Amino acid sequence: MSSDALFAAANLLLPEVLVSHFDLTKHEIKGEEIHFYFTELNNIQEEFSKVKLHSKGFFPEATVQDFPIRGKNVYLHITRRRWLNETTGKVATRDWDLVAKGTRITSEFAAFLKEIYK
Repeated sequence: MSSDALFAAANLLLPEVLVSHFDLTKHEIKGEEIHFYFTELNNIQEEFSKVKLHSKGFFPEATVQDFPIRGKNVYLHITRRRWLNETTGKVATRDWDLVAKGTRITSEFAAFLKEIYK
């Protein structure tokens, strides 16, 4: 399978927010695990459109667990971008709700697990 085909398939299976706001930079299959690596795109969100921002690097990578695929555990390695507000000198970042509160799994997966254990 070509790399393009694999990325297209991954886009169908992964959380929509990752597909639209992050670049899938790498994937690995390690035994019973699939690892996807994402880097946030350098697109400033609408609420900051009137503020002068420039990209100022990245936060440390966060790893969260998502739905298993074909019996393999799926791990999402997410690198979020930060911007510097040139007026205030403060760091600006998006407020992503990728990780369910108090867990290391995606919100969608946490909701799924909650439903099946009712």
